[in-house]
Amino acid sequence: MLENVTNLQASGEDFRWYIKIRCANCGEETKEFVYVSLNVSHPIKGSRGSASLVTKCKLCGRENSLDIIGDSVHAYMAEDNNTFKTMVSFDCRGVEPIDFSPRVGFSAEAVGSGTQFEDIDLSDRVGL
Repeated sequence: MLENVTNLQASGEDFRWYIKIRCANCGEETKEFVYVSLNVSHPIKGSRGSASLVTKCKLCGRENSLDIIGDSVHAYMAEDNNTFKTMVSFDCRGVEPIDFSPRVGFSAEAVGSGTQFEDIDLSDRVGL
């Protein structure tokens, strides 16, 4: 819930989205969070394409990928309060995100004064 701030968003193309993923083939889940970023791109084996994350499943050996859709990153505004809103979209090939860990690198502005707040840390997961 936002209080007295608006325009909460990921700051810059180097922002790291920390997620846990599940293999769509066998159901294996990552134990640790992995990160994806708009400014990181890895080649996909056997393809001309690339993705923000290319990983091989430890259980079934399948190569999977996940890419951030470039124009899908959106701010969470004060009027969105108490509602779910998509802040980023991923193009997933063989994996699905199952958990998100908000950490540092968010920015927001104060309602009324417009004061900018940078490098906000949202890593406290109390109540989640």
